Amino acid sequence: MSQDRIYGNTPCFLGGKKVNLKDDSTSDRDVLIYGVPWEGAVTWGDYTGAELGPKVIRLNSARYSGYLPELNHMDVFEKYTMGDLGDVDVVPADTIETMTRIENFASNVWKTDKFPVAFGGDHGITYPIVKALSEEIDGQVGIIHLDAHYDNHPDYEGDLYARSTPFHRIYESESVRNESIVHMGIHGPRNKPETGKYAQEVGATTISVRDIRKSGNENDLPALARKAYEIASKGTEAVYLSICSDVLDFAFNPGGPVDGNGVTSFELLELVHEFAKLGIRGMDYVEVYPQQDTNDNSSHFVTYAVLYALAGNILHEQGK
Repeated sequence: MSQDRIYGNTPCFLGGKKVNLKDDSTSDRDVLIYGVPWEGAVTWGDYTGAELGPKVIRLNSARYSGYLPELNHMDVFEKYTMGDLGDVDVVPADTIETMTRIENFASNVWKTDKFPVAFGGDHGITYPIVKALSEEIDGQVGIIHLDAHYDNHPDYEGDLYARSTPFHRIYESESVRNESIVHMGIHGPRNKPETGKYAQEVGATTISVRDIRKSGNENDLPALARKAYEIASKGTEAVYLSICSDVLDFAFNPGGPVDGNGVTSFELLELVHEFAKLGIRGMDYVEVYPQQDTNDNSSHFVTYAVLYALAGNILHEQGK
């Protein structure tokens, strides 16, 4: 693994090269990683710590290679070089300034035309990232949103950019074609009745966890992924993938919000791989709470998700 450090004892993700956007150090990289160590309005008491996600995800990635024997012995590192941009310089307690900084940073990342992966932080980071993408491609974006929850409340106690609100901001914007939003994996009573109503009103599609489970077996997951992708790609210039850790059942996600009856790790990885094979422009993985997870299982799993996405992207570029 590379000896590059992002800060302190924090290595670059998966041993990548430390790069920045102010010189040409990204030019020989295929994949760009960046963190957004932001947690804004916390929606459940002392359940906090998502801002630690980027650091701990990087620390635990040092254990892994890019080799996936279960995916026809693919070695991601044979095809892709990794660059780690470090973190967006968020401003604690200043939501508006932080949203602006995320958008500006993401805009510069999109301009590189590399494959970007952002680590949250809470789910509020997705809105400025997608907004920056839509401006870069000068067109509308479709989104596949893997989550237990819609995250589409109008506000949280007056905060427009809380972790429970990004998709309401997206609904209101011209950045995304609302009919090309797929809320996938939705489940559980931490959703509110009005959230499903909001999604229906704007024309977004819901594919619940029961829809995924009723797809039958692993042979049917690719077909369901193609259905979701067809919706997200219709009338859009790019498809973005946003993953909240709690789409997983809490048995597979001890370091995320506590939600039962979620998808399995196998189901999530298969879906991510299929979406990437079909063609995604970039992705984020949010809502990992390391201090809730003694063994860092959830932080470790992020590396699996990223590698499955990159393996799919390689096949997409090869036309397979």
